[in-house]
Amino acid sequence: MKIDSGSTAWMLVSTALVLLMTPGLAFFYGGMTRAKSVLNMMMMSFVAIITVTIAWVAYGYSLAFDATDGILNKFVGGLDNIGLMGVNEAAYNDTFPMMVFAAFQLTFAIITVALISGAIADRAKFGAWVVFTVVWATIVYFPVAHWVWGGGWLTELGIEDFAGGTVVHINAGAAALALALVLGKRSGWRKEPMRPHNLTLVLLGTGLLWFGWFGFNAGSELAADATAGLAFMNTQVATAIAAGAWLVVEKLRDGHATTLGVASGAVAGLVAITPACGFVDVWAAALIGLLAGAVCAWAVGLKYKFGFDDSLDVVGVHLVGGVIGAVALGFVAKYPFLDGQEEGLIYTGSLRQLGLQVLGPVVVGLYSFILTYVIGKVIDKTMGFRIAQEDEVTGIDITTHAETGYDLGTIHSSGVSSLNGPAVPAEAKKVDA
Repeated sequence: MKIDSGSTAWMLVSTALVLLMTPGLAFFYGGMTRAKSVLNMMMMSFVAIITVTIAWVAYGYSLAFDATDGILNKFVGGLDNIGLMGVNEAAYNDTFPMMVFAAFQLTFAIITVALISGAIADRAKFGAWVVFTVVWATIVYFPVAHWVWGGGWLTELGIEDFAGGTVVHINAGAAALALALVLGKRSGWRKEPMRPHNLTLVLLGTGLLWFGWFGFNAGSELAADATAGLAFMNTQVATAIAAGAWLVVEKLRDGHATTLGVASGAVAGLVAITPACGFVDVWAAALIGLLAGAVCAWAVGLKYKFGFDDSLDVVGVHLVGGVIGAVALGFVAKYPFLDGQEEGLIYTGSLRQLGLQVLGPVVVGLYSFILTYVIGKVIDKTMGFRIAQEDEVTGIDITTHAETGYDLGTIHSSGVSSLNGPAVPAEAKKVDA
């Protein structure tokens, strides 16, 4: 097994950076919820690290990246590396250990699952969420990763997705929409204020996501080379411009540029540049960022128009942002590097790559939405997916986890008085999985 120490070191660092994104997401989402739900929201991200890691090691890597014989390989991988048996003896392109590649891809699976949780803040049973993470990763994420990155049918067609615009963000965004429909609206939605309780946490989470995303995007080159450098710079440019564009839209529309706006705009830019970062010139990355910041600032309002309660705007940022980045490649892709991939329309005059870049999001979005809706309904009918209304009003942190994120009030023998609301009687402090 040949090993290049430079590439191995870069991939180990990139893997750690991407893993850091999930705690970063926990801060980002946690700050956006109400105070009485912050711990539960963060726990949903952290438990995804546990469950997806176990599933990935047991069989997920094999389903995503093993090859099989015949037509089956177009849709799902084999089971040659259950338990990662044999992975340690191989190298990826004779440059770094295959075990490092498996670890790197694991971190993508983790954050994809965690992203979905933002759509169902305040109202999901924790035990049901735990079950969902395993089932969804198995039935939805692992096959989709195989389609696009593991030699499946979208790979063969030539779809371009450098770091996960389709596999991660469109996939998670479509699932978030389905799960929001399954669980329904929060109690008091559009009647009570449900503003972010701690914008400091939101900005901290944004910073961690932005930092970790360099491993997410530049690391996806799977080498320490010029393309990794291009992906790194494109990530920075698109993100900065998207954050600025969101602020401009806010100022023109609402009269104020907000901290939540700069955080949301930055994440929209990160999402949109993800599929394109290694395929486009810097000017194109800037254009993608501009579109993402402006369009996603508008798209987060769609939930009010269509009446679905996507609590933390997963659909408006990740689904819409992912589609912007994926489809943009059909126009501005300049550096395709796999068989079947082509430059974009402005360079070739051909509609082929544009057609593929539309096909990928449509197919993955529909697959994820339909399967997620079915999974969610089955869980809801069997073990129940939504907490009781009184528990939701009291606060999911205290009723499910017997904890509160902030202990700023007076503790009484009869209950807890805090910024979460009035004192909670001791008998109400039940733990409902």
